[in-house]
Amino acid sequence: MLEIKDLYVGYYSDLNIIQGVDLIAREQQITAILGANGVGKSTLLKSIYGFLKPNSGEIWMGDRRVDGTPTHELINLGISYIPQHTGLFKWMSVEENIELGGWTFRKDKDRLKQKLEESYERFPVLKEKRKQAAGELSGGQQRMVEISRTLMTDPKVILVDEPTAGLAKLLSQDVYDMLTDLRDNDGLTIVLVDQEIRSALKVSDYVYVLDLGHNHFDGPVDENIDLEEVFWA
Repeated sequence: MLEIKDLYVGYYSDLNIIQGVDLIAREQQITAILGANGVGKSTLLKSIYGFLKPNSGEIWMGDRRVDGTPTHELINLGISYIPQHTGLFKWMSVEENIELGGWTFRKDKDRLKQKLEESYERFPVLKEKRKQAAGELSGGQQRMVEISRTLMTDPKVILVDEPTAGLAKLLSQDVYDMLTDLRDNDGLTIVLVDQEIRSALKVSDYVYVLDLGHNHFDGPVDENIDLEEVFWA
């Protein structure tokens, strides 16, 4: 379980974008973080992943406090991050991009080979295109490569920022299907930041709504959620 307690985060010590946020991402669930542009959703993910050091508050991974922990150590603890904008090296092959996810065990050739095969079992189309430049793939296939790279380290928690940004609607559904599969079949915990409110709610188990860096609403996702009340009250 990932838990955030009274977190204050900003890009300057005297200017907090996140102001006293509390959040719990329960195991084997998709937890959505929603809200308008500029309310601090992506900033929150960056602070969890160690890109930003909180000015105050706590971040816990299970029974271990991890705020202020360097990103490379968080990866070893089981936290991974998929950014909004593709982080692929588009001139490198699909396989080379996936292998980068195994950088910390790159000398263990057997393990590297095993994890690659697991990626290709999950996404057979990537095996067909493994020697192709990643930049030549469709947007949905590039997301498959990013997810495969992320899974190389066997994460327990994946932070996902705007996974369908810039994708066509049909490809977007493929990405949401990938996320639900990771939850349902791999037992992963996913923290999802998204602008596509209705699509995010369809795949999520619990939702937090931020407003100007504060908790505005949180609750389990069900058919009785009144979107107008939640987002514009």
